[in-house]
Amino acid sequence: MPLVTPLSANHDLETKELAEFFNETLGFCPNSVLTMQHRPEISKAFIHLNKAVMENKGQVTSSLKRMIAWVSSNAAGCRYCQAHAIRAAERYGAEKEQLNHIWEYRTHPAFSEAERVALDFSLAASQIPNAVDDTIKKRLYKYWNEGDIIEMLGVISLFGYLNRWNDSMATSLESGAIESGEQYLGKHGWNKGKHQ
Repeated sequence: MPLVTPLSANHDLETKELAEFFNETLGFCPNSVLTMQHRPEISKAFIHLNKAVMENKGQVTSSLKRMIAWVSSNAAGCRYCQAHAIRAAERYGAEKEQLNHIWEYRTHPAFSEAERVALDFSLAASQIPNAVDDTIKKRLYKYWNEGDIIEMLGVISLFGYLNRWNDSMATSLESGAIESGEQYLGKHGWNKGKHQ
């Protein structure tokens, strides 16, 4: 059972309208957003932030942003966000080889060096204590510009919020997210955990 029960999608009509964004991303409105509606200003602000962070202005693709989110969520241990991130990566055109081998991004040939450093940055930035150092910085600047790095850290930071929110709430996973989690992550031990 979640800590706080999600409200109906019709609870706050402004949130409902903004949340249509998630139909493209995930195919459904996340239960996390439905829970945030208990304080509609939070749900609306979150959706605006999510849209701004996930908008592409540089070289970082939509699929890479979702893989960055997965690495960050994996580091935090949030099974809810892991399933959402891998589902969104799939819906935004990540290669099947990448989805099937996301756990092996450092060595699998489906990932470029630019993608590897972006995912290493996600891992380092998601750890406590933070592990971003000069080595990561040098590697990042070999492939990415400052705007790209801002976009990546925006994703990592957004998912830091979501990881804490969903693990603390024990947010129930939606069927589509469960399906993607089991398909791509189940072979590595992923399960719903407390997100029943």
